Amino acid sequence: MTLYPRRALVSSPTPPAQAAANALADAYDWVDIEKADVIIALGGDGFLLQTLHTMLEWRKPAVPVFGMNLGTVGFLMNEWRPHDIDSRLERAKAFKVTPLLMTATGIDGRIHRLPAINEVSLLRETRQTAKIEITVNDRIVLEELACDGILVATPAGSTAYNLSAQGPILPLGSGMVALTPISPFRPRRWRGAILPDKARVSLRILEPDKRPVSAVADQREIRDVAQVDIAMDRARELTLLFDPEHALDDRITMEQFLS
Repeated sequence: MTLYPRRALVSSPTPPAQAAANALADAYDWVDIEKADVIIALGGDGFLLQTLHTMLEWRKPAVPVFGMNLGTVGFLMNEWRPHDIDSRLERAKAFKVTPLLMTATGIDGRIHRLPAINEVSLLRETRQTAKIEITVNDRIVLEELACDGILVATPAGSTAYNLSAQGPILPLGSGMVALTPISPFRPRRWRGAILPDKARVSLRILEPDKRPVSAVADQREIRDVAQVDIAMDRARELTLLFDPEHALDDRITMEQFLS
């Protein structure tokens, strides 16, 4: 008996992903996503994140996702191959991914709660430098950071925007998150911190009317925020499946040696 008897197929709207979906449509039996034991996602990293966010919104517990790359980078994806999907699923290595929960309070007092699988980032909205007070576990650790922004990244997201901002690569299972400034101006030598993933991070915007800041949870943006609180959401764990030869922990490790 197969490990995942009921499989759903989802695909990006791009022509390569649609062509791949058509190739698989008649080759295997598929069910609706609501009835699936596993989801096969065809596309790039962005589409995979979109699929995971969809599950966070409607399904408990979330089923595993096996992505195949029909996008550009495909860091979170397996190689696209239309054959032997059953055996690949049987041999696949599972990785648990815990999302962040962003609680953003707007300058109008409205509260927005959004999950983030890769990172929560704060970004200045105008030419004015953002000024942000940083609190960790109710203790102010930096009274004023003048910068273009700041982000909190999970291990799964540490090789994405966080790496581009010169943040550290975090191995899966490290139990850490990265707190990384984006183009810091003052203090000039502060390059961020690595925190236990149990930490609660609060980012308060100084002069939010004069220096407006937006908060982004992966791909969803809230503009004109006054404060953003970030913590791991352990009640909403996700599972990604990888071919043994393309396991995510190995990829993250090897990223540290790329020039």
